[in-house]
Amino acid sequence: MAGNSQRRNRRTSNKKGAQVGSGGKRRRGLEGKGPTPPASARKGHVKNRVANAKAKQAAARRPAPRRGGAKGTAELVVGRNPVVEALREGVPATTLYVQQFIDSDERVREALQLATERGLNLLEAPRPELDRMTNGLNHQGLVAQIPPYDYAHPEDLAAAAFDAGEDPLIVALDGVTDPRNLGAVVRSVSAFGGHGVVVPERRAAGMTAGAWKTSAGTAARTPVARATNLTRALESYQKAGLTVVGLAADGELELQDVEALDGPVVIVVGSEGKGLSRLVGETCDLRVRIPMPGGAESLNAGVAAGVVLWEAARRRA
Repeated sequence: MAGNSQRRNRRTSNKKGAQVGSGGKRRRGLEGKGPTPPASARKGHVKNRVANAKAKQAAARRPAPRRGGAKGTAELVVGRNPVVEALREGVPATTLYVQQFIDSDERVREALQLATERGLNLLEAPRPELDRMTNGLNHQGLVAQIPPYDYAHPEDLAAAAFDAGEDPLIVALDGVTDPRNLGAVVRSVSAFGGHGVVVPERRAAGMTAGAWKTSAGTAARTPVARATNLTRALESYQKAGLTVVGLAADGELELQDVEALDGPVVIVVGSEGKGLSRLVGETCDLRVRIPMPGGAESLNAGVAAGVVLWEAARRRA
């Protein structure tokens, strides 16, 4: 009886202090934990692992922030025929220098007309000044100034394609030193819906007036990027989900057997004489040869790139 009286006193006591009880634990235990999450959200479940893998793959394909590219160097186009041809082809000249008291002919008149139509700066200069500017070259009284080319960053090309909801189609040139070949590749990339061209910073052709002319104006809408290190640029493309396909006479696959051409891809073209450099060749995911039943040993860079770009465009159509 004494024990029961003490328990009643504890239950009815008005004294402050700790009270005997569950602290609400039993009530919370009866509330449940809500609806069961889907399998893809449950840690350790096979569907969760698949979802995580897909998320990582998507993140790897996501383009990196654009950083811009390097600037080229200014260039002078010298002589009456070269100046007129450059202006006809839309080479982005900014200034036309004309010798004082020049003997005018059809080429001079056409150069002045084209420069006026395009809004170029027209500057008259004495012959000694033009001699100094051109280091004594035979300028024939006409000199056009070409501003430095504004190269893209290699990552810009893939980023622009991804932003447009397209699979990147890019051509990289390894050791191609003829600007006319670069211009021809730019023209082919434009014709077959590619997203740009990558060239190394050293020992390679750049966007000179000659490249501009060979591109037949397409260089104005097809970006060219300059890579400090071509191998690293290709590795960066691989991390972004692109397949790197190198053209080689001794490639393991023939062009028609390459399924990767209908997806995100970089086509690497080497020089006509040496082909791909060792490091670039080792970096490629696939090495591909173009069948040539006629027996020719090789194609120049511009033609080879055009053949592969046509095949890629055919598969993407």
